[in-house]
Amino acid sequence: MKFTDGYWQLRPGVTVLRPGTVESVEPDERGFTVFAPTGQITGRGDTLNRPVVTVQFFSPAPGVIGVTVGHHSGGLPKQPRFALAAGDDHPVTVEVTGVSAALTTGELTARVTLVDRWRVDFLRGDRLVTSSTERSVGVVTDGEGRHFVHDRLALGVGETIYGLGERFGPFVKNGQTVDIWNADGGTASEQAYKNVPFYLSSAGYGVFVDHPEHVSFEVGSEVVSQAQFSVEGQSLTYYLIDGPTPKDVLRRYTALTGRPARVPAWSYGLWLSTSFTTSYDEKTVTEFIDGMAERDLPLSVFHFDCFWMRQFHWVDFVWDPATFPDPEGMLRRLHERGLKVCVWINPYIAQRSYLFEEGRQAGYLVRNPDGSVWQWDKWQAGMALVDFTNPDAVAWFNSKLKVLLDMGVDCFKTDFGERIPTEVVWHDGSDPQRMHNYYAYLYNKAVFELLEAERGVGEAVVFARSATAGGQQFPVHWGGDCESTFVAMAESLRGGLSLSASGFGYWSHDIGGFEGTPDPAVFKRWIAFGLLSSHSRLHGSGSYRVPWAYDDEAVEVLRHFTRLKLSLMPYLAAAAEEAHRDGVPVMRPMIVEFPDDPMAAYLDQQYMLGPDVLVAPVMSPDGEVTYYVPAGTWTNLVSGAQLTGPAWVTEKHGYDSLPVLARPGAVIPFGATHDRPDYEWADGVRLRLFAPVEGQRTRVRIPSPGGGPGAEFEVRYDGGTAAVDVVAGASSGYDCDVVGSGSPGGDVLGTGANR
Repeated sequence: MKFTDGYWQLRPGVTVLRPGTVESVEPDERGFTVFAPTGQITGRGDTLNRPVVTVQFFSPAPGVIGVTVGHHSGGLPKQPRFALAAGDDHPVTVEVTGVSAALTTGELTARVTLVDRWRVDFLRGDRLVTSSTERSVGVVTDGEGRHFVHDRLALGVGETIYGLGERFGPFVKNGQTVDIWNADGGTASEQAYKNVPFYLSSAGYGVFVDHPEHVSFEVGSEVVSQAQFSVEGQSLTYYLIDGPTPKDVLRRYTALTGRPARVPAWSYGLWLSTSFTTSYDEKTVTEFIDGMAERDLPLSVFHFDCFWMRQFHWVDFVWDPATFPDPEGMLRRLHERGLKVCVWINPYIAQRSYLFEEGRQAGYLVRNPDGSVWQWDKWQAGMALVDFTNPDAVAWFNSKLKVLLDMGVDCFKTDFGERIPTEVVWHDGSDPQRMHNYYAYLYNKAVFELLEAERGVGEAVVFARSATAGGQQFPVHWGGDCESTFVAMAESLRGGLSLSASGFGYWSHDIGGFEGTPDPAVFKRWIAFGLLSSHSRLHGSGSYRVPWAYDDEAVEVLRHFTRLKLSLMPYLAAAAEEAHRDGVPVMRPMIVEFPDDPMAAYLDQQYMLGPDVLVAPVMSPDGEVTYYVPAGTWTNLVSGAQLTGPAWVTEKHGYDSLPVLARPGAVIPFGATHDRPDYEWADGVRLRLFAPVEGQRTRVRIPSPGGGPGAEFEVRYDGGTAAVDVVAGASSGYDCDVVGSGSPGGDVLGTGANR
């Protein structure tokens, strides 16, 4: 929210209290509290009728400093709060002198000036990271009598800001106003399904605002030289998270808010959907699956969208008997074909659903202040909302899902969860404003934990649309309802990159777009992008997404890129393990992998898939694409062509190709199987060494799809020859070759051992 009218004036009706000089500091072993009156204190009389801003400094985790800015503290505590892994068992240093008070954790220090004007400097060692200055902190009252608190952190020259959830507008957030408020608004507006009050700075730090409710960010848009964040109320808590690299920031942030879970190996394969409003029954489903098999198109998951249930009954979790008279038999037949099954659900209960009356009588539905059930007619006639703050309601909801799991359903698409009312009463007394965004967390947590309990840890996966901070623990998330155009393809990618910069490890999108029907060019280009994402799903709204509905070439393109992805499973699995272990996403903005390259700052039409593969989707009818290649010799995984960076490159590609480049010196393991994702990835693996340099030593860790120890290799490059040592684990054989050499005059060398 903006409070000023230009630099000098406030907006009409707005008053602001700001800390002046510090009156006193109260230190303790873990931090300190600063008391800052809103004016100069030159005598006892100045202490009368004088508000005081109270600012606490503390450390919830190593390399993280928390700040709470408060005015009146007599308000009742509000729930929910983000579930944070905070602790006080890590070392901190508190130092108070006559001129400053400082708190240090790791390399990060918050230093408050105790003389002259208000100033807080955040430093890494002796280097200034950012600061809060005399006009940064504000306790605001607006013309309607509402109270807000804000802080502003300085932006350096050339500093760029990323994240704030899955946002489809400009990737760099400088100059934007961003409201953290979940909305079902598609991908073509400033609204977002997944709002996360966390941003990542190119200056090597992150900021997480610890408020589930509406948070307003003014990123260089109210004061050009500062990023402001504000909340309604009498206090504001945020965390300054140290780097120095973007990966370090994401590691610390996800250690605090939660790391992505492992997902099952089969989930990385191709998902095919019935699409949304299309007409389908078991005969249609069987024809789709037969068509994929007849065309040698590997398929891993089949998804049933909304109309697996009867119209006007969503959700009652009952198969429509008119179209699916034998659901148990159908699910058994799908499993016999080696497929997993996903079905669509949401947390909205239509009045016509038998669950409505059941939930109403038991008190499982969200209520109005007068005790009646909250209802409206958007989406489903008379729909109500499951109250996930009620443990009994969670158990009731999950008992209905368990019936489906017992039938043979393997996972759920957890759609919706954004249209959450604020004039309601929650079972546990939660604040309705805070529950609006937080509802998505509770909804997906309930379903994901049921799947873990029923299918086992590492076998749970959802396809979720809504989320907020912490929701990354319950993967996978997809980008929502986009149009079927090249423009929508680009906006979807921006959304995925922003979500990745917000701590989410996995991300997917509807191949070909959702709204409308893509022309064959859009569909085929989107296939390559979709299969070079962490998860890959063919899904649309009113039209099917089977490739033969477009043209014969689409079939060939889908086969080509599906096989490529499945052969890359040893590499993708290692990247996914890094996401689970460290919070570094599978799909990464270029700035995350190349923070020291100035060209990487604004790149939003390309990305890194894991640490070593650059992908630049083609988003033009004629196949032309312009992309940036960082320093070194890069090799196209499809064509074998080599490029030397740093350089901008413009190329034309057929539908069976795109820029997908191996990083200089990378060792990329290719699996021996390309018709399914859940094979033993280390068996028969081919270790491909791209443009190595003399004396290079590279460790390659390949997980096991069952969660076992996997295998580890060391690849050595000496005298133009590669050799491999098995460091750990077992393998039924491996091969190694070298593609290009980083040394002058290098050539393609076929070497290595097969053991």
